[in-house]
Amino acid sequence: MSKLEKRQICNTAEKKNRRLLVMLVLIVVAALSMCAALVIYVDPFFHYHASIKGFPYVVDNQLSQNPGMATHMDYNGCIIGSSMTVNFDTDDFKELLGYDTVKLSYSGAYPKDDYNILSIVFDENTYARKNRPMGAVFFAMDIPTMTADTEETKYPLPDYLYDRNLLNDVNYVLNKDVLFQYILRPVIQGKGSDLSEIYASWWTPEYYNIQWVMHTYEEPEKSDVIYTEGDVLPQTKANLEKNILPFVQEHPETEFYFFFPPYSILYWHNLKQEGFYDAAFAQYQYVADTLLQYPNVHLYYFQTMDEVTDLSNYADYSHYKPEINRYMVECFNNGNYEIKSSDEMKEALIKMKGIVESFDYDELFSQDW
Repeated sequence: MSKLEKRQICNTAEKKNRRLLVMLVLIVVAALSMCAALVIYVDPFFHYHASIKGFPYVVDNQLSQNPGMATHMDYNGCIIGSSMTVNFDTDDFKELLGYDTVKLSYSGAYPKDDYNILSIVFDENTYARKNRPMGAVFFAMDIPTMTADTEETKYPLPDYLYDRNLLNDVNYVLNKDVLFQYILRPVIQGKGSDLSEIYASWWTPEYYNIQWVMHTYEEPEKSDVIYTEGDVLPQTKANLEKNILPFVQEHPETEFYFFFPPYSILYWHNLKQEGFYDAAFAQYQYVADTLLQYPNVHLYYFQTMDEVTDLSNYADYSHYKPEINRYMVECFNNGNYEIKSSDEMKEALIKMKGIVESFDYDELFSQDW
């Protein structure tokens, strides 16, 4: 075989390989384009639009799905806060208060988490804000998180779902977990989430009992340090001023329902063990005094409820059963446990101290759970 013939054969093979490579690239591009188009069309994280009729959306990812819901859902009320809010049923807010609410919980939420999602809620470009005024915000005020850094979030955020940069959306539209777990899996299973009950805790009714609580409870070690209000109030003030109050101040048309969740009696024991007991009471008073300065604020202190001493209402030291969530919505409607003045807050805290200091912890811990 001559050199010319060999060269021709090589050229032919090279051309064939190039064609195959081009075809492969085109196939890959086409496949990726189809995947991206499917994600954009279904949009399981509601990044581009609200839900499409008939698709069984699974909503179980607070970090990834909250910003889309805040942007594209139709609502005039929202639920903000930590896992203390996950067992709310938005149907209760509609029934008792007349609000179409969206639940935007972040488990373990720090004030910065609340700020991030409220910034979207009140963005004038969201679907809801273009069409409806924001009627009410129901906000769980967790005092233990108020000493967090003002820029700290509980978990790293998927920034591409929180910003307006389309270029980094590749992390969403070409995400295999999004495709398989939030599009294909729901289609195969044929069942989506009930949006009125999203993020509800996994505990079923049998977990709400004293035996389970005490079996899983880990008592903190006794701290040698006793913290004072000087240790906690400066950062509490900073978080209020930077992450919470701007929304109250800038939106007088919106009613803000702040509430202190009814943690169990064990929460207060933890505070004593960790040296934060008196400092926490100072925080509660300071936050109440600050919030009560605003006419569009309603403040509720649920920690003096009789239920807090009955650990059968809890699944651990702080998480209460859904019936208590329903009861709190009833209180938002009828005004029970509402605090209207600084003096009323002082009285509530005095009552709380009485409950804590009269509780028989020795009896509780002496039993074999």
